[in-house]
Amino acid sequence: MTFRGLHEHSLDPKDRITVPAAYRAALAEGIVLMKGVEPCVEVWPAAAAETMETGTLSGLNPLSRDARRLQRRFFAHSASAQLDSGGRILLNKQLIEHAGLDGRCVITGMGSKLEIWSPDQWLAEDEENEKQIPALTESLAAQQASAASMLPAGGQ
Repeated sequence: MTFRGLHEHSLDPKDRITVPAAYRAALAEGIVLMKGVEPCVEVWPAAAAETMETGTLSGLNPLSRDARRLQRRFFAHSASAQLDSGGRILLNKQLIEHAGLDGRCVITGMGSKLEIWSPDQWLAEDEENEKQIPALTESLAAQQASAASMLPAGGQ
Protein backbone atom coordinates (compact mmCIF):
# COMPACT_ATOMS: atom_id res chain seq x y z
CA MET A 1 0.00 0.00 0.00
CA THR A 2 1.07 3.55 -0.65
CA PHE A 3 0.41 5.88 2.27
CA ARG A 4 -0.86 9.28 1.12
CA GLY A 5 -2.51 12.38 2.51
CA LEU A 6 -2.79 14.32 5.75
CA HIS A 7 -4.98 13.31 8.68
CA GLU A 8 -5.56 15.12 11.97
CA HIS A 9 -5.89 12.96 15.06
CA SER A 10 -5.33 13.25 18.80
CA LEU A 11 -2.96 11.56 21.18
CA ASP A 12 -5.20 10.18 23.93
CA PRO A 13 -4.39 10.31 27.68
CA LYS A 14 -2.86 6.81 27.43
CA ASP A 15 -0.43 7.95 24.68
CA ARG A 16 -2.29 6.17 21.88
CA ILE A 17 -3.08 7.56 18.45
CA THR A 18 -5.80 6.25 16.17
CA VAL A 19 -4.58 5.16 12.74
CA PRO A 20 -6.83 6.23 9.84
CA ALA A 21 -9.13 3.31 8.94
CA ALA A 22 -7.84 3.13 5.35
CA TYR A 23 -4.34 2.25 6.61
CA ARG A 24 -5.17 -0.34 9.24
CA ALA A 25 -5.10 -3.41 6.99
CA ALA A 26 -1.60 -2.48 5.79
CA LEU A 27 -0.42 -2.32 9.41
CA ALA A 28 -2.26 -5.41 10.68
CA GLU A 29 0.80 -7.68 10.38
CA GLY A 30 2.87 -5.52 12.69
CA ILE A 31 4.38 -2.08 12.97
CA VAL A 32 7.82 -0.66 13.59
CA LEU A 33 7.92 2.77 15.21
CA MET A 34 11.07 4.81 14.64
CA LYS A 35 12.39 8.14 15.80
CA GLY A 36 12.29 10.23 12.63
CA VAL A 37 15.29 12.12 11.32
CA GLU A 38 13.06 15.20 11.57
CA PRO A 39 11.01 15.77 14.74
CA CYS A 40 8.37 13.15 13.96
CA VAL A 41 7.56 9.50 14.60
CA GLU A 42 7.90 7.14 11.64
CA VAL A 43 5.30 4.35 11.43
CA TRP A 44 6.42 1.49 9.18
CA PRO A 45 4.57 -1.69 8.26
CA ALA A 46 6.81 -4.40 9.75
CA ALA A 47 7.65 -5.91 6.34
CA ALA A 48 8.62 -2.53 4.85
CA ALA A 49 10.78 -1.75 7.89
CA GLU A 50 12.51 -5.10 7.53
CA THR A 51 13.21 -4.39 3.86
CA MET A 52 14.60 -0.95 4.66
CA GLU A 53 16.68 -2.27 7.55
CA THR A 54 18.16 -5.25 5.69
CA GLY A 55 18.51 -3.46 2.37
CA THR A 56 19.82 -0.11 3.51
CA LEU A 57 20.96 -0.06 7.12
CA SER A 58 22.43 -3.54 7.40
CA GLY A 59 24.21 -3.08 4.09
CA LEU A 60 26.35 -0.26 5.44
CA ASN A 61 30.04 -0.89 6.06
CA PRO A 62 30.41 -2.01 9.71
CA LEU A 63 33.94 -0.60 9.78
CA SER A 64 32.64 2.91 9.14
CA ARG A 65 31.97 4.94 12.28
CA ASP A 66 29.36 7.02 10.43
CA ALA A 67 27.58 3.83 9.34
CA ARG A 68 27.54 2.51 12.89
CA ARG A 69 26.19 5.83 14.15
CA LEU A 70 23.39 5.72 11.61
CA GLN A 71 22.58 2.09 12.42
CA ARG A 72 22.66 2.83 16.14
CA ARG A 73 20.33 5.80 15.67
CA PHE A 74 17.74 3.77 13.78
CA PHE A 75 17.91 0.44 15.59
CA ALA A 76 18.23 1.78 19.15
CA HIS A 77 15.36 4.23 18.70
CA SER A 78 12.83 1.88 17.15
CA ALA A 79 10.22 -0.43 18.63
CA SER A 80 7.79 -3.07 17.43
CA ALA A 81 4.10 -2.35 17.94
CA GLN A 82 0.66 -3.66 17.07
CA LEU A 83 -2.66 -2.01 16.39
CA ASP A 84 -5.05 -2.53 19.28
CA SER A 85 -8.70 -3.50 18.80
CA GLY A 86 -9.59 0.18 18.34
CA GLY A 87 -7.04 0.71 15.55
CA ARG A 88 -4.67 2.62 17.83
CA ILE A 89 -0.91 2.55 18.30
CA LEU A 90 0.69 3.06 21.71
CA LEU A 91 3.60 5.51 21.50
CA ASN A 92 6.42 5.45 24.03
CA LYS A 93 7.56 8.57 25.90
CA GLN A 94 10.83 8.80 23.98
CA LEU A 95 9.02 9.03 20.63
CA ILE A 96 6.41 11.45 22.00
CA GLU A 97 9.13 13.76 23.33
CA HIS A 98 11.18 13.55 20.12
CA ALA A 99 8.19 14.63 18.02
CA GLY A 100 6.90 17.15 20.57
CA LEU A 101 3.47 15.52 20.58
CA ASP A 102 0.90 16.94 22.96
CA GLY A 103 -2.76 16.45 22.13
CA ARG A 104 -3.39 17.11 18.43
CA CYS A 105 -1.28 15.29 15.86
CA VAL A 106 -0.92 15.26 12.10
CA ILE A 107 -0.44 11.90 10.37
CA THR A 108 1.21 12.26 6.97
CA GLY A 109 1.49 9.68 4.23
CA MET A 110 5.05 9.14 3.02
CA GLY A 111 4.68 6.36 0.47
CA SER A 112 5.97 3.28 2.28
CA LYS A 113 5.46 4.72 5.77
CA LEU A 114 3.47 7.19 7.83
CA GLU A 115 4.81 10.04 9.93
CA ILE A 116 3.24 11.51 13.07
CA TRP A 117 3.94 15.21 13.68
CA SER A 118 2.86 17.89 16.10
CA PRO A 119 0.74 20.37 14.10
CA ASP A 120 3.21 23.23 14.69
CA GLN A 121 6.23 21.17 13.64
CA TRP A 122 4.35 19.89 10.58
CA LEU A 123 3.32 23.41 9.52
CA ALA A 124 6.92 24.64 9.77
CA GLU A 125 8.24 21.61 7.87
CA ASP A 126 5.58 21.89 5.16
CA GLU A 127 6.23 25.62 4.69
CA GLU A 128 9.98 25.00 4.40
CA ASN A 129 9.39 22.17 1.93
CA GLU A 130 7.25 24.45 -0.24
CA LYS A 131 10.08 27.01 -0.37
CA GLN A 132 12.63 24.32 -1.29
CA ILE A 133 10.62 22.40 -3.93
CA PRO A 134 11.69 24.40 -7.03
CA ALA A 135 15.40 24.07 -6.20
CA LEU A 136 15.03 20.41 -5.14
CA THR A 137 13.21 19.58 -8.37
CA GLU A 138 15.98 21.13 -10.46
CA SER A 139 18.72 19.46 -8.42
CA LEU A 140 17.18 15.99 -8.62
CA ALA A 141 16.49 16.37 -12.34
CA ALA A 142 20.14 17.31 -12.90
CA GLN A 143 21.34 14.34 -10.83
CA GLN A 144 19.14 11.93 -12.78
CA ALA A 145 20.27 13.37 -16.10
CA SER A 146 23.89 13.01 -15.02
CA ALA A 147 23.35 9.41 -13.91
CA ALA A 148 21.54 8.59 -17.17
CA SER A 149 24.43 10.00 -19.22
CA MET A 150 26.78 7.54 -17.49
CA LEU A 151 24.82 4.52 -18.76
CA PRO A 152 26.12 2.66 -21.83
CA ALA A 153 24.32 3.28 -25.12
CA GLY A 154 20.83 1.83 -25.01
CA GLY A 155 20.50 2.57 -21.28
CA GLN A 156 21.83 -0.80 -20.13
